[in-house]
Amino acid sequence: MATITLKNNAVHTVGQLPAIGTKAIDFELVKTDLSTVSLKDFSGKRLILNIFPSIDTPTCSASVRHFNQEAASLDNTVVLCISRDLPFAQARFCGAEGIENVVMLSDFRTGDFGKNYGLTIIDGPLNGLHSRCIVALNSDHQVVYEEQVSEIANEPNYTKVFEALK
Repeated sequence: MATITLKNNAVHTVGQLPAIGTKAIDFELVKTDLSTVSLKDFSGKRLILNIFPSIDTPTCSASVRHFNQEAASLDNTVVLCISRDLPFAQARFCGAEGIENVVMLSDFRTGDFGKNYGLTIIDGPLNGLHSRCIVALNSDHQVVYEEQVSEIANEPNYTKVFEALK
């Protein structure tokens, strides 16, 4: 269990993020067109998992915009933006914001991704949503960087994510 804060109030997650050097846990998530994807669909690609509570919050939308801008220049790297938002909300946001360089994915059906990656919030007002995290995977899908953002309202450390993938 990790302890993080929301506006300086402690909240907890169901577990810990996968450790650096471990193989990424397989997942099934839903794209904005309602199709299902899994980790194996990104075979041979480096991945940045940008995980957050909801696209409809300022910090979450800022992280998606930031990664969308950076993703266009990343070699052999796909940015997956993952939340429990409905795919319809994700598609609406991307359409309104011109987001085209990241893949929006939803864990709305089962919540298994959040549970398996240890990042589902288990108490407080965001109970059941994902905490703000970054997990970077090399092309063999081993974890090369992980960050559990300690204050949910803060953005992740973008510089360290990109350094880990060099």
